[in-house]
Amino acid sequence: MSALALSLRHVSKTFGHHAALRGVDLDIAPGELLALLGPSGSGKTTLLRVIAGLERPDEGQILSEGRDISATRAADRRVGLVFQHYALFAHMSVARNIAFAMDVRRRGQKPSKADIAARVEALLALVELDGLAQSMPAQLSGGQRQRVALSRALAADPQVLLLDEPFGALDATVRRTLRKELRRIHDATELSTVFVTHDQEEAMELADRVAVLNQGRIEQIGTPQEILDHPASAFVCGFVGETNRFEGIVSQGEFRAGAVCLAAKYLPDGAAVAFVHTHDLVPAQTGVPIVLERVALQGPMAKLEGHTCDGQAVEALMPRETAKYSVNDTITLAVKRAHIFSKG
Repeated sequence: MSALALSLRHVSKTFGHHAALRGVDLDIAPGELLALLGPSGSGKTTLLRVIAGLERPDEGQILSEGRDISATRAADRRVGLVFQHYALFAHMSVARNIAFAMDVRRRGQKPSKADIAARVEALLALVELDGLAQSMPAQLSGGQRQRVALSRALAADPQVLLLDEPFGALDATVRRTLRKELRRIHDATELSTVFVTHDQEEAMELADRVAVLNQGRIEQIGTPQEILDHPASAFVCGFVGETNRFEGIVSQGEFRAGAVCLAAKYLPDGAAVAFVHTHDLVPAQTGVPIVLERVALQGPMAKLEGHTCDGQAVEALMPRETAKYSVNDTITLAVKRAHIFSKG
């Protein structure tokens, strides 16, 4: 079995009185594309900076292929960094920006001019920017600048590629295109890659595994399917995917929240919260009656928004051809699947 590309062991980091990371354990496999997903302030960017060597952990170890690099300078870690705002040198051409990481290597490690030129050409081809070598950053679109930034990070021949909200400054259409490009480039290079995002769609589409962070801790790590289908906590369930949240009580194996009644035979009696994904509510003869307030079309799908008789807001997502309803219609929805967690 191959050695792990990176391992974090009980890593903690505090800024003043704020604990940004709390005993984080994380293994990153060779060639893996791992997403760090979480809300603002959850610790994901701090975790990326600790891996990069831009922050030193207060406690714990960072191991690269089994070697402790916790005290190793960022410049000596062989990591490639891509930031949200490109950080390109405005006075340098595209080719010189990409070559920079090779130009600044120490004597004896710096490639020849011919090798640098060949590497730049190969990277421009990889990111599909052939013909733009002599262009200046100001002449490029946002998506093209981000590809140049990615090329510059790859030029350093890193062992691990780190991306901090790489698509955050781009519009939605460009983001979708670059997500596909990043996956293609990752598969071509087979680099271990870690990227930070607060966009769950981005994480689920791109990553081999997703680490969900909350208040400096990893709440769950797994494949996108595992995170969606088997959430480890109420936080994960509420943060990932579009869900309906119902606050209620478990009593004698049943969860009740107003008109909502669900089986909960393995949970103890007491306060609980239930989550139902929007796609897990389906029209049925028996279930929860809903008065529709809005029907919104989303491509081939329709989102139904309404409320129960006791005022509980409910959203359901279904194919447009099965959603032939109008505002003020009363429909009955059945729950295909729910995730219920005890409170306290």
